[in-house]
Amino acid sequence: MTTVPSHTPTFTVQRASERAFFDHGWLQTYHSFSFAEYFDPKNLHWGALRVFNDDTIAGGAGFPTHPHRDMEIITYVFSGALEHRDSMGNHGVVSSGGVQFMSAGTGVRHSEYNASTTQSLHLVQMWVLPGKLNQPPLYGQKDFTIDDRRNRWLTVASGPNGLDAPIRLTQDATFRVARLEDEQLVHDFGPQRYGFLFVGDGALDVNGETLRAGDAARVFGISRLAIKGFGDIVLWDTCAIDEETGA
Repeated sequence: MTTVPSHTPTFTVQRASERAFFDHGWLQTYHSFSFAEYFDPKNLHWGALRVFNDDTIAGGAGFPTHPHRDMEIITYVFSGALEHRDSMGNHGVVSSGGVQFMSAGTGVRHSEYNASTTQSLHLVQMWVLPGKLNQPPLYGQKDFTIDDRRNRWLTVASGPNGLDAPIRLTQDATFRVARLEDEQLVHDFGPQRYGFLFVGDGALDVNGETLRAGDAARVFGISRLAIKGFGDIVLWDTCAIDEETGA
């Protein structure tokens, strides 16, 4: 069974309020897909994108050391600073506009905390099903300026498809970010591709639909997205996944 919809094209808007929400006190988290306490067999992933969590973490709080395996994890910081430590000996702080990447591979343990004791941290953490299993774990982080993404696509991560990106994935998926300031951007999809566009803040027109902070558009079999307005956006362009084999 694959995740290819039975009809094409598909353009579905998931409003911010339609996501699963959990208030843990120190953590306000929204899950776009099934995750932890939230399970919906009809909402497991979109193409290769398995997890998309929109988190606000209180000052001084965070996730204590915990394990991961065979997952490619990208965290994008909208505001604040994220502190990371892992069992490979890596330690770093990722600030606003920066990206953290961890390929869990054969297994890694890590912790993630708000680096500030007073300011909140807003980020999205995204998991991609890997294209290769049982690989050595890897960690990396990259800082970007707002000019790197102002009114243009910044390609942050990409798989083995020849695109130039600072972060390499083993999966056939590409992750881009942009900051629109009353401009228009377009993205063209290849055949049989999945797209997931998320609005971090602001208000934008996406193929005739108004999307605001926390809203997302899921597309399949759509040749182009046209996006205009103000706000921070993230975009995934991924392949289909066979749910039985994970490939």
